Amino acid sequence: MPGLAFRPAGCHTFGNADNARNGYFEMTEDSLDHLGSIQWFPGHMNKARKEIGKASSRVDVFIEILDSRIPGSSMNPLIETLRGDKPRVTVLSKPDLADPKRTEAWRRFMLERMGRQVLVADVRKRAQVLRIPAICRDIVERSGRSRPRIVAMVTGIPNSGKSTLINALGGRAVAKTADEPAVTRQQQLIRVADGFSLLDTPGLTWPKIESRESGFRLAVTGAIRDTAISYHDIALFALEFLRSDYGDRLMKRYNIQTLEMTATELLDEIGQRRGCLVKGGAVDLDKAGRVLVRDIRNGGLGRITWELPDDEREKHESGTG
Repeated sequence: MPGLAFRPAGCHTFGNADNARNGYFEMTEDSLDHLGSIQWFPGHMNKARKEIGKASSRVDVFIEILDSRIPGSSMNPLIETLRGDKPRVTVLSKPDLADPKRTEAWRRFMLERMGRQVLVADVRKRAQVLRIPAICRDIVERSGRSRPRIVAMVTGIPNSGKSTLINALGGRAVAKTADEPAVTRQQQLIRVADGFSLLDTPGLTWPKIESRESGFRLAVTGAIRDTAISYHDIALFALEFLRSDYGDRLMKRYNIQTLEMTATELLDEIGQRRGCLVKGGAVDLDKAGRVLVRDIRNGGLGRITWELPDDEREKHESGTG
């Protein structure tokens, strides 16, 4: 998406298109410098990539599921390449876990600046996704590819809600779902309406996540399997961001009196207040990190969005947004 940029809240971009796509920002705390990049592209994903490439020739439209909490970081450049010139409908899923003002900012940005057809929907609720077949038909017709039977490929990062969307549209449990990444391992063609079918595909990351910060946003929201990185490291990343943008949530949730401390000290404080102690009274930081990450994922800290488009970021930083 040349010429467009977005950046996560509380952060700085480096200015080129690849950085904009990946949402680079600089961590501000020396204690976080040790955090390396996260790469997670297991063998079944490479197989799925090849299968999606082969199947794309019989697909009329792509349904791209993005996580409303990380709309930029959940854009998969690999899918963009595989899609070619086929039309696309973007669904912002999990809006119930995301900051509603920031979700609207992303919807508007994608519509007005990126020219995307965007639907914000809780994919668990059939009433919110029933428009998708009609939207797909319309966008296929406008692309000059009108056909009596439409096949839409559902794509997205792991744990984004692809199979849940298919089950909601089909009105039955036809696709396997779970609250963890990489559950779907093979393609399924599922008829959901007369003349309209969905092709379910495994959730994909991409072979090299260039941005360290995008990798951590994928991890904190559950798109990357937890065994790929320690809860301790995910929590340090999360605390640096939360302290900047949702500090009041941290203080209220964990009864913390001040945020004037390092991310490690904050995690230690949370561990003490949640009883994450080992023999001798020291805090088990990995256990404390697990507590924080689970609170984030289940909504215990409220509705959080981890990045913003540039124009909204500027408003946020100036205090006008």
